[in-house]
Amino acid sequence: MFAVAALAPLPFVIAQPGLTADVLGDRDGKPVITVSGAPTRPTRGELRMTTIQATGPSAVVRLPQLLDDWFDGSRSVLPKEAVYPSGGSDEEIEAHNLKQMTASQTNATSAALGYLRLDPKDVKVDLNLADVGGPSAGLLFSLGIIDKLDGDGSGGDLTGGRSVAGTGTISADGRVGPVGGVALKTQAARRDGASVFLVPQAECADAKAEAPEGLRLVPVSSLKGAVESLRSLNRGEEPPSC
Repeated sequence: MFAVAALAPLPFVIAQPGLTADVLGDRDGKPVITVSGAPTRPTRGELRMTTIQATGPSAVVRLPQLLDDWFDGSRSVLPKEAVYPSGGSDEEIEAHNLKQMTASQTNATSAALGYLRLDPKDVKVDLNLADVGGPSAGLLFSLGIIDKLDGDGSGGDLTGGRSVAGTGTISADGRVGPVGGVALKTQAARRDGASVFLVPQAECADAKAEAPEGLRLVPVSSLKGAVESLRSLNRGEEPPSC
């Protein structure tokens, strides 16, 4: 029985901190965010979207590997359904994740332009980060669009020149939702130089559990709240904290 248990494939994936990308910067020689139909402004600082890197949906995870990674603070053991949709081939799952990313980019544009009260018929936004699947970059895309168009509302940078990272889905009306893997994403953010991390409010406890030293955790539940928290930091005030 022990031998069977040790060799049997288990419905888990092993995840670790993944890449981060500055949505105010370039990707493959092209700006991540391009805006036409409205004047844009130069930006300072960074707005880094974060990801996790997980074993593939068809990868076999067995008990010895699971136990080894369970106690490794740089890795997490997650239920497979928390990372991948059930059913389908690897190709179908990848297509599903890219479809989610496309929908997330559409929502991010709608939320940002709605916040700025700009007509989407006049202002066009192109987002160049389609090869990263899933919806978790939505909040950072919206903030990047706002920073390029309006900054902090008074001529300054929304980031205050900092490296700000974060995660969170975004709805077209600006609501921020949870994403999973937050503890790993905070590690990726700090590794790549971020000092502030915007975390969906519902996931504060998960973020605090493995928060790297020197990373300020700021809970957000809406795009408006995220902008207000960054403006508060720029004024030298204390924003909400996890």
